[in-house]
Amino acid sequence: MDYRENYKRWLTNDSVDENTKSELISISDDDNEIKERFHKDLEFGTGGLRGIIGAGSNRMNIYTVRRATQGLCEDIKKSGQKAIESGVVIAYDSRHKSYDFALESAKVIAANGIKAYLFDELRPTPELSFAVRHLGCARGIVITASHNPKQYNGYKAYGEDGGQLPPKSTDYVISIINKTDIFDDVKVISEDEAKAKGLLKIIGKEIDDAYLENVKKQSINSENIKKLGDSFSVIYSPFHGTGNKPVRRILDMIGVKNVRVVKEQELPDPDFSTVKSPNPEEKAGFSYAIEMAKKESADLIFATDPDADRIGVIVTNSEGEFFTLTGNQVGVLLTEFILRNKKMNGTLSDKGAIIKTIVTTSMVYPIAKDYGVNVHDVLTGFKYIGELIKDFEENDFYNEFLLGFEESYGYLSGTYARDKDAVVAAMLIAEMAADYKLRGMTLYDGLCSLYEKYGYYLEATKSLTFEGIEGADKIKAIMKKFRENPPKEFAGMKVTRVWDVKNSQITDVITGKVSQLNLPSSDVFRYDLENDSWFAVRPSGTEPKIKFYFGVCENSYAKAESKIEDCMEEISKIL
Repeated sequence: MDYRENYKRWLTNDSVDENTKSELISISDDDNEIKERFHKDLEFGTGGLRGIIGAGSNRMNIYTVRRATQGLCEDIKKSGQKAIESGVVIAYDSRHKSYDFALESAKVIAANGIKAYLFDELRPTPELSFAVRHLGCARGIVITASHNPKQYNGYKAYGEDGGQLPPKSTDYVISIINKTDIFDDVKVISEDEAKAKGLLKIIGKEIDDAYLENVKKQSINSENIKKLGDSFSVIYSPFHGTGNKPVRRILDMIGVKNVRVVKEQELPDPDFSTVKSPNPEEKAGFSYAIEMAKKESADLIFATDPDADRIGVIVTNSEGEFFTLTGNQVGVLLTEFILRNKKMNGTLSDKGAIIKTIVTTSMVYPIAKDYGVNVHDVLTGFKYIGELIKDFEENDFYNEFLLGFEESYGYLSGTYARDKDAVVAAMLIAEMAADYKLRGMTLYDGLCSLYEKYGYYLEATKSLTFEGIEGADKIKAIMKKFRENPPKEFAGMKVTRVWDVKNSQITDVITGKVSQLNLPSSDVFRYDLENDSWFAVRPSGTEPKIKFYFGVCENSYAKAESKIEDCMEEISKIL
């Protein structure tokens, strides 16, 4: 259907509400805007939906959400009566329309004769993952766009194991969505009818309590916090999102009494009015927390993103300056902290395993080797970490999951959930900071000691945003350039191996030998370089971006920083 015809259909269809029609009328003279909204349907990808909120087939609205949910319901019904009876649990964050989209999802699920469990207020994404497992549901849905800007929202679907929907189910859902008319083929009933039929149940505190008890079980050493008492202090910001209550509760449960919350960023706010972007990777969002710390020092500053699956950390360095730990640095610190303490108390398994993504720091390899545990690489995206945890439990008797993390500030310890969890990360980071404080060190000091022992590994990421139809074509052109003209040298370092993940092969540049790559096909290139360095390139799966990742290892921090700068300049030259 032509985009203009699609636009007219929405304007004239009786199923479309008046507010949506008014929004569409307001753009009637803007052909480019109409084209952007209607030239295609918002795609259901590997994680679900994500897009700008608004009217149109290529936007996040109740109609695109309903159709996606209808596809999910068909997948549940295909799975059999047990899946139908198990139901679907739904959570949502603090974004614009999140509750509306969650409720509309529940109404479609109920209309299909499947029970829907809907949280009574906003909840973290990891709690949704836990709730699927705890309630024994067939599927889960969380309405969130994670750390995207305020104009976005999203819809993430989960399988019965609490992990993001597996490829087989995703493919089937997509096939159903593609042949489902957005208005005529979607079943929906009212909230009152769904409740009257016993197909909509509101849930809350019971799940919270069970979730936090499971998080607490991952505690490594809370005794250090108790030893420090009130002298150990934390400044925390939930960035206007879902982390406020669960993070404060878990810190209290392990004995952290001195927690100061950034008041300006404490309460839910869909406009995220105090931050340019609600992303804990960006130091600018910590300005209020840093001002608090200047007036009254703290051992630790951290913030969680709107759906509380990512966490950012700031500490003071040796000069007393506020230093932002990268996701890789926090992951390295957590790896060593967990392994060291488990070894000390005799609970470190000889089958222990760390899982990371292929664009995450290589520094974990020498640390894991020191403690006799394995490191497993997976594709970018925490869903692949969740899938490997499941594989460990079902098929692999030689690996016991200890920690999973990715460079983009996501961490998980424990098997109670299958997605990254800023709540458990907050608990472990607090325990780790207390551990170092008792040794007369800060987290910055701890990081420096690891660098001195294992080498100065440093990583960086460069993202380029290309919006709209032209942007998508630009990203494809860049990937084509890397595929057809792979670099032989990068930033003064020779390329030694090329990972072509799309074609599932690794090429040894020196010998010419081609080996099979045991990873799912994905549009990703990684180039191994001399001196344990590397870089990678891939399009984002959730945003209109192409991302470049760099990792270097040197014998000093200054040399590592210089080499990272060389890598950044080299990419600019290539582009």
